[in-house]
Amino acid sequence: MTGREQRDERGASAVEYGLLIAGIALIIFAVVFVFGGGVDGLLKGSCDTINQEITAADC
Repeated sequence: MTGREQRDERGASAVEYGLLIAGIALIIFAVVFVFGGGVDGLLKGSCDTINQEITAADC
């Protein structure tokens, strides 16, 4: 195997890793977009409950 062939394979590996990272980023973006509203509502409800308990507790 010559040096030129090795460089070509490394270049292909870099492209493959780039596509893999782009695919993972796309999946993360889609999950956040789809489930973002539900998670926001869940966290807001938890925050409201905590604030009510803190306000109700009088030391």
